[in-house]
Amino acid sequence: MNEAKGTMVELRGVTKRFGSCTAVDDVSLVIHAGEFITLLGPSGCGKTTLLRLLAGFETPDTGSILLADEEVTHLPPYRRNVNQVFQSYALFPHLNVRDNIGFGLRMQRVPEADAGERIREMIELVALTGLENRLPHQLSGGQRQRVALARAVVCRPKVLLLDEPLSALDAKLRHAMQLELKRLQRHLGLTFVFVTHDQDEALTMSDRIALMNGGRIEQLGDTFEIYHKPRTAFAADFIGQANLLNVEIVGRNGTTAHVRLPDGLEITINSAELPAGARTALVSIRPEKVYISKRKLTATNVFVARIDEEIFQGAMDQLVLVSENGTRLNALAANESAMQKAFHEGDRVYCGLHLDDIVIVQAE
Repeated sequence: MNEAKGTMVELRGVTKRFGSCTAVDDVSLVIHAGEFITLLGPSGCGKTTLLRLLAGFETPDTGSILLADEEVTHLPPYRRNVNQVFQSYALFPHLNVRDNIGFGLRMQRVPEADAGERIREMIELVALTGLENRLPHQLSGGQRQRVALARAVVCRPKVLLLDEPLSALDAKLRHAMQLELKRLQRHLGLTFVFVTHDQDEALTMSDRIALMNGGRIEQLGDTFEIYHKPRTAFAADFIGQANLLNVEIVGRNGTTAHVRLPDGLEITINSAELPAGARTALVSIRPEKVYISKRKLTATNVFVARIDEEIFQGAMDQLVLVSENGTRLNALAANESAMQKAFHEGDRVYCGLHLDDIVIVQAE
């Protein structure tokens, strides 16, 4: 298969155990050439072990790993055309920027003239021009990160593996490096496999996200699907914030269903994802999808609530709403501006829920 148009990495039924612990549990995954895919999940979910299996630092107990259609399951790291960027950067402290970037080329015995040109290109690409002779301790965290990235990609690997490489940076620099990293990936056209537990980081950079839980892939999809169409309660709760509500199905009417919350509040939901005969369901509603107004609303799924808590978050306020029935919902509202008055604790408001914003994540 042509690498430029097809599969770059394929995992087939990969399992890895450490004693009685199954770190990766029968994972199958196809990674396309030139895509930025993120392995996302909480600590202990298996994402780093999966990255180490791709790198060759671990060998699966069962299953196989293919790189550009070549079986690499039992090949050592140095025989796989992949490179890795570590959380600690792992720069050589006695080598300057230029020599750190060129280290891999020297190990590959690339001719000096060719190596020099590739090093110069990388230095320019990662905005390190003028810093070529500095040692790692003379660089900022962001600059050290750029050196580590340049060193990893100058050897032109088929796949670049990144193990939480931005976690040591402060929040503002981290966000800047997220954008820089995505720009670099698009420019080079390389396949990036990125590991993080940070949902915002994953949503910012990824073409697709593999959300992991308990050694398995809980959900795989692009960023829009992962965020707006979670398929499980774990996916809804881990990615962003979610109001998870248990409902009883009390009636169906074509493409919609009438449901009741435990406290008695009744709403209408889409029934396309509701199995025939289901009596109960768990639904997810994102806080920003709860529409609130001080004026009466006339649309479907409108109810009155009181703002029980107001939590200032800069540009946004997080609000805790309590309906007249006692249902509690989290909502987000833009902070006060010249065109909009803010909502405050104790206000009585009208709340509206659009059918498309109520996602069924479980039904029985």
